[in-house]
Amino acid sequence: MSASLNVVARVHAYPDDHNAGAEWALHEMLRALVRRGHRATVWLNQWAPARQPYELDGVRVIPHEPSARGFRSAVPRANVVVSHLESVPEAACLSRGHGVALVVLCHNTFDLTWQPMQTGSSALAVVNSQWMLAEAEAAFQESACRPDHMLVVRPPVWPAEYRTTRGDCITLVNCTVSKGAGVLAELAKRMPERKFLAVRGGYGEQQPPDLDNVLVLDHMPGREMRDAVYARTRLLLMPSDYESWGRVGVEAMASGIPVLAHPTDGLAESLAGAGVFCDRGDVDAWQTAIEQLDDPAAYRAASRRATARAKALDPARDLAAWCDAVEEVGRARAGER
Repeated sequence: MSASLNVVARVHAYPDDHNAGAEWALHEMLRALVRRGHRATVWLNQWAPARQPYELDGVRVIPHEPSARGFRSAVPRANVVVSHLESVPEAACLSRGHGVALVVLCHNTFDLTWQPMQTGSSALAVVNSQWMLAEAEAAFQESACRPDHMLVVRPPVWPAEYRTTRGDCITLVNCTVSKGAGVLAELAKRMPERKFLAVRGGYGEQQPPDLDNVLVLDHMPGREMRDAVYARTRLLLMPSDYESWGRVGVEAMASGIPVLAHPTDGLAESLAGAGVFCDRGDVDAWQTAIEQLDDPAAYRAASRRATARAKALDPARDLAAWCDAVEEVGRARAGER
């Protein structure tokens, strides 16, 4: 490898204070760059509990400062600027103004994901699934601007970091209406003899059911999920109305935990043949699926499929392609400056 790159990220929040799929995907990707010998610094543009700079797996995180002067001064010295979600417009404006390569991580198919790249050139757009790649191609087909390169990087999950013994709870992570809090509540009412686990998420209005058979856990750092959540879990519920991938399902499958899910495009791709799919509007189907997995043989078969799928999603190849792509665009743009 030649000289290291200076990679600067602009985002609204970051682990361990904020733990959601998009943020952990970004962290794993920056961690991979650090392991390649590059420097990665994250500048936050929203207030967070942390008030002092900190380091996570070699990634340096700078808390929010109202003037944004620090980030603005960091961009001209960067080889690559990385951003996602609502932080992209600001990052795009500064990176283009200073001729720095812009890398955008696309976590969903909403209009706001594509619009910043339709109004100016981006060096690299990274989507999290094959179905999103097709959506991106369609979004940019009629656009005057499109990214120079597009790459699929599935949200990286290292199975060994999540693998544990299974518990006896039926679990939902992120108790919002869109993630299926209502389905969890209805199942818990119908099945009072079962243990349910509700984990508050990092965003959205949390509505965990107040029922005797539902244990509610607060939002927690991602590294605590294995022991606090998956070690208590027998089945994971994902009755989401939208998932572009569904990282939490892959985390659970690392321990052979069967995942019951609504068939969004993302979950159909991430879980593939290992998923047990039910329509989120048909609670009877969810109850039946849970009861069918009471059969030891059926559960063992579902668990084996989950373990195999988690293994098949080993992130090493995707992360290597990611690092190669960032190095290519970073050094190419540096040569133009």
